[in-house]
Amino acid sequence: MQNNVNGLRIALHNLGCKVNSYEMDVMSQKLRENGAEIVPFDEKAEVYIINTCTVTNIADRKSRQMLHRAKKENPDAIVVAVGCYVETGIDGVNKDECIDLAVGNNKKSEIVDILNEFLEARNDTYDKTLNGHSIIDINNTHEYENMTLTQMPEHTRAYIKIQDGCNQFCSYCVIPYARGRVRSREMKDILAEIKGLVVSGCKEVVLTGIHTSSYGVDFGKPQLIELVEQIADIAGIERIRLSSLEPRIITEENAKRLAAVSKLCPHFHLSLQSGCDSVLKRMNRHYTAADFKESVKILRQVFDRPAITTDVIVGFPGETEEEFEECRKFVTDIDFYEMHVFKYSPRKGTVAAGMKEQLTDKEKTARSEILLHLTRKQAECYRNIFIGEKLSVLWEDEEEIKGRRYMIGHTDRYVRVAVPENEIEKYGAHSGEITTVSPSAFINADTLLI
Repeated sequence: MQNNVNGLRIALHNLGCKVNSYEMDVMSQKLRENGAEIVPFDEKAEVYIINTCTVTNIADRKSRQMLHRAKKENPDAIVVAVGCYVETGIDGVNKDECIDLAVGNNKKSEIVDILNEFLEARNDTYDKTLNGHSIIDINNTHEYENMTLTQMPEHTRAYIKIQDGCNQFCSYCVIPYARGRVRSREMKDILAEIKGLVVSGCKEVVLTGIHTSSYGVDFGKPQLIELVEQIADIAGIERIRLSSLEPRIITEENAKRLAAVSKLCPHFHLSLQSGCDSVLKRMNRHYTAADFKESVKILRQVFDRPAITTDVIVGFPGETEEEFEECRKFVTDIDFYEMHVFKYSPRKGTVAAGMKEQLTDKEKTARSEILLHLTRKQAECYRNIFIGEKLSVLWEDEEEIKGRRYMIGHTDRYVRVAVPENEIEKYGAHSGEITTVSPSAFINADTLLI
């Protein structure tokens, strides 16, 4: 094999969050710029790069499975483990014969140089981290890893990474150890990246990070609201979305400032995890159910029918029937647009994994089903509100539903809308375009039909 990436067939696979997706897009972009041929993961390649996830033990297992699958696909290939699994499981990585090279977080932007160094030094006495060149002590760095997208990875919207790391240390979460402390990106770099993507046709950006609400705290004060206001001044950007937020950031002052930004989508994902205070305390969440409820109240006062979504963990260690019922009543009362329901999964290395009174999978599954049934009903009722109304839709891609082809798009509240293939021209429903339509019915449980 040659000693640089130019001309190499490289396959990439991403696991985990939107931050990982953004970083994978940048890595792919850099490899292409340096002459690599990016091929599908199920094709034979000379290098396989797996951007790993470690948020749960299941995520760890999926990461290992993909790494082993790559080596099985081509035993002579270089298999590269990148990211969070490397940070929290380096001992296992070093013992795994399927892994040739390990790259930590805050080193992904150097993927080309690291691969070239590995290719040149394969016969020397280098370990899987190139004797420490491909990984840093993530928990002792204050440096944000600069990465910039110059090309649109999708047709319609771009995820923009604005910060890394987390200072919260929830008792069930290992991410602060995999991503380090909060590190924010310079605002001027974010704005420059978005301006560049506008040239490629970007109309909608989604601001994302490991703990998005913390943007700017390492600069001396939170700056997320100011960042949104600055992005809104960029010509060509028509929609701004925020990824998961902590409820404490939704004060009356902040909500009013956000509401004054006409380009901001009224779609808020507020991280809940439990509607029961005693469970929240064991989780080491830094708010109460009443705090969360007040944040939702504020949003509904300043925005017109905002889409409010959340995450809920069921079956947390020690969660009694009474605590779950308190949570169920709370989420019923809040009436979310959608809930992402997760069964608690112990994560080695976290406080919660060592807690007593771990629930059985049967108990967790039963509670999950109750909330999943509830969220399906709540979501349908929320979407029903918009039948017959004039809605602005950003059109994305064609999709087959019940044997017919439709163009699919999303409203500013992230409600899915479909227009039949034979009426695309009538409604101007072309990928990347924003048009106004009036849905008349449901085509399926999660999609309104024009």
